[in-house]
Amino acid sequence: MDSVKPEWILNEKFFSEDHMFTRLMGHAIEENLSETYQALYYARDKHAGQSRKKSPFTREHIPYITHPLMMACHAHAMGIKDDKVLATVLLHDVCEDCGVKPENLPFSAPVRHSVALLTKPKGYKGSDDEKRRYYDGIATDSTASIVKALDRCNNVSFMSMSFTREKIIAYVEETEEYVYPLLEHIKHDDIIYNDAVFLIKYQLKSTIETIKSFIISE
Repeated sequence: MDSVKPEWILNEKFFSEDHMFTRLMGHAIEENLSETYQALYYARDKHAGQSRKKSPFTREHIPYITHPLMMACHAHAMGIKDDKVLATVLLHDVCEDCGVKPENLPFSAPVRHSVALLTKPKGYKGSDDEKRRYYDGIATDSTASIVKALDRCNNVSFMSMSFTREKIIAYVEETEEYVYPLLEHIKHDDIIYNDAVFLIKYQLKSTIETIKSFIISE
């Protein structure tokens, strides 16, 4: 007897971008996070009109800004309240997706440097050598490292919505080969992020293993 599929409604949009923006704005003002404050407006302006990939199941319109906003809310909720880290979170895709050069970002040198490390170079094809150089560069900077971990955590959480089966498999393998070691590096070299790394690793691994079990059982 064939199993009956549950009539679930899939929700890709968990939080309102307006509410997240307001939440972060309040934190930036209360905690004197000047670069975070500036980055909120800058990122929203640069990503205006851009959307996340649509899910074939929901067809929801997801403004791209929800991605960095969700990452920044996630980071702050885990106790990451460093101004340059939160600003980098908000700006991490601006150069790659909006045609802005890292050196032209109107932010401090440390933020520009971290964003530059997170920005894939033109012509990036994702070869093994390119990936290794990319992640080795990120590992030299604690801010870029924690932002990349947050980015991967957010993307893995939503990949089943819009990724093809082949893309999911490639993403799982890249996460295990490059991002897990990056988390270990952060844990040992940046003690301040120990709690955050534990929470990110838990979410990443639980999601990855669940996805793997479904793929293997197909």
